[in-house]
Amino acid sequence: MSWIKDYKAKRTTAAEAVKVIKSGDNVHVHPGCATPITLVEAMASRADELSGVRVWHLLTFGPAPYMAPEMAPHFRHMAYFTGGNTREAVNEGRAEYIPVYLYEIGNLMQEGFYDVDVVLCNLSPPDEHGFCSFGVGVDVTKPAAENAQYVIAQINPEMPRTLGDSFIHIRKLSHVVEVDEPLTQMPGAGHVSDTAMKIGQFIAELIEDGSTMQMGIGEIPDAVLASLGDHNDLGIHTEMFSDGVIDLLDRGIVTNAKKTLHRGKVIAGFVLGSHRLNEFIDNNPLFEFHPQNYVNDPFVIAQNEKQVAMNSAIEVDITGQVCADSIGTRVYSGFGGQVDFIRGAAYSKGGKPIIALPSTTKDCKISRIVNTLKPGAGVVTNRADVHYVVTEFGVASLHGRSLQARAEEMINIAHPDFRAELEKAARERKLL
Repeated sequence: MSWIKDYKAKRTTAAEAVKVIKSGDNVHVHPGCATPITLVEAMASRADELSGVRVWHLLTFGPAPYMAPEMAPHFRHMAYFTGGNTREAVNEGRAEYIPVYLYEIGNLMQEGFYDVDVVLCNLSPPDEHGFCSFGVGVDVTKPAAENAQYVIAQINPEMPRTLGDSFIHIRKLSHVVEVDEPLTQMPGAGHVSDTAMKIGQFIAELIEDGSTMQMGIGEIPDAVLASLGDHNDLGIHTEMFSDGVIDLLDRGIVTNAKKTLHRGKVIAGFVLGSHRLNEFIDNNPLFEFHPQNYVNDPFVIAQNEKQVAMNSAIEVDITGQVCADSIGTRVYSGFGGQVDFIRGAAYSKGGKPIIALPSTTKDCKISRIVNTLKPGAGVVTNRADVHYVVTEFGVASLHGRSLQARAEEMINIAHPDFRAELEKAARERKLL
């Protein structure tokens, strides 16, 4: 039990721990519901002592004080994924957006392409052997911690102990800051609109018994999960999941019994959920959490037969090009794991890569099925990768089809108010 002495020696305050951060350092912040708020605030409080610190992370929640305009000389955010607390800074040029496949990030850290000097993370208390769990977010933080000079950890009893390739030993930590801090919660979408339910039902019809699923968070994933009541022996291999899976597990709809990789286990990299979900995954051997460079590797995903990938888009053109990270030139989100899972499902025996989106914006004034993407829009998933596109008006089957056939399929799932306009544009392009 020598680790206990090591643990006690490393205990300190957040203010003392972040003093190891130097000007010009690269600091990785644990993202999602694991965001270590106490450490982030302590780092930001040192702004006047620092310059040119690069802060790297995926989507985080809560305050991001280093993003304020006056912080620009001190901190520059490097966004693997852009969210509400970082989007303005990225589009104003005070932060940088990195379009990168999620499965590649951990590998690039291991190869030294992304230098990591300091990691700020949020961990479960150590077990009897001195191992702490990354809890709700193994994501890319575990490989970051394995390659960092300093690992500053909030040790937090609110963090569940998740199992799998999800642990770090006390000896690997440079500083321990004990906190009792609630985790950010991301409850389900709540009310699911009629539009989302129609999309969810169409997707559910594509999912066969015995399939393995990837899903996200929001109305459409919740609608899909709510539409699977008559399915049997489904499995889960997913980048992340939320509360919606609990009911399917409790009802025996998800059993993982037919999976061809990690049979009997739910495989994921992180969760975005409520306190109920955190309690459900705590020390639960049904779940295995792994870093994203494993979970999202397309060649790992493809080992699951009948892998279904469900991903969203901002807009899709009539040839099947998918924009999912920007609105024109304005960065909105990121690549995330969309391409990882779309390709993994495409390689899977019997797999189904699906892009799902409402046919219009919420006010019904703008079609999200378009003739051409907005000028400057990023193509996240190219048209050769797309097999199915689903809206509330049906399913477009695109795989292996010509541009002409694709245009017809896509127009058929567009909102009726915009079909004539799309048909006219397609004729001008000689696609109809």
